[in-house]
Amino acid sequence: MDFIAIGDTAVDEFIKLKEARVNCDINNQDCTISMKWGDKIPYEFSVLVPGVGNAANAAVAAARLGLSSGFVSNVGNDRYGEETLAAFKKEGVDTTYIAVNDGMPTNHHYVLWYEAERTILIRHEAYPYVIPKKFVPPRWIYLSSAGERSEAFHGELAAWLVAHPETKLAFQPGTFQMSMGKEKLAPLYAATELVACNKEEAERILGIGETNIKELLEKMRALGPKIALITDGPNGAYAFDGTEMLKITMYPDQKPPVDRTGAGDATTSTVVVALAQGLPLREALLWGPVNSMSVVQEIGAQKGLLTREKLEEYLKNAPADYRVESL
Repeated sequence: MDFIAIGDTAVDEFIKLKEARVNCDINNQDCTISMKWGDKIPYEFSVLVPGVGNAANAAVAAARLGLSSGFVSNVGNDRYGEETLAAFKKEGVDTTYIAVNDGMPTNHHYVLWYEAERTILIRHEAYPYVIPKKFVPPRWIYLSSAGERSEAFHGELAAWLVAHPETKLAFQPGTFQMSMGKEKLAPLYAATELVACNKEEAERILGIGETNIKELLEKMRALGPKIALITDGPNGAYAFDGTEMLKITMYPDQKPPVDRTGAGDATTSTVVVALAQGLPLREALLWGPVNSMSVVQEIGAQKGLLTREKLEEYLKNAPADYRVESL
């Protein structure tokens, strides 16, 4: 197998809000959304999307871009679990390592969607986290969001990676993994080929306040990974491999974004897929924002993910100023 993602999956239920107000600070940051409390609030429509999550999105991205892809995760023995497995099989993602848990529901998240942004109400069920029996080492593992019961698993995976140097790890820390702290995850960071997060997450992982990108890249790489990749919304993405610091701008939107869910996942997972296909870091960085641009044109984090043929078509037609630059 070329690529196996590890992490939680869920069904996302998108609720398109009709009446709300967004309030931001003077820098258009730290935004909150307001709705009437104790009232009935109309919404436009809702959409259920099975088989999503950071790692799940990465598995689908890899499959569409031509890698043999699998997924290590958990679902409940319920309708949503069945829909999730069917969604992965339809995408060509191997489901051998997805455990079906009796007596437990499938993770179900609610996405409050207003204009192009969203807030997600999340709940992770207390699934057991184990390295599957007869787990065949892939060329790349992509690890992301896992629940609170997964702490011991991270140590087990770090030891497994040391014993299987033929497998490279891409690590995109999720909420709980960030809250575990960099000290507990030190063995895992040391076994990581590429760590990926956004700017605010890097500051949280490192336990520091507002910091410039260059310093963040240096400090994230100092945790142990060979490559640090940091996304920064409309400012693009940045990478550091110990030799040079690189920047790539956003690929221009073809039309106004519909939903920004999964934009960061698309960038980071696509860069990893490109590296897994043997591309150098400079070229891999060009791939990421193209898939991100496409994802935000659709509802959910997966519908807009591109095939390699379509992605290369966008690269061929990219504007002249879409290029990787040194920081």
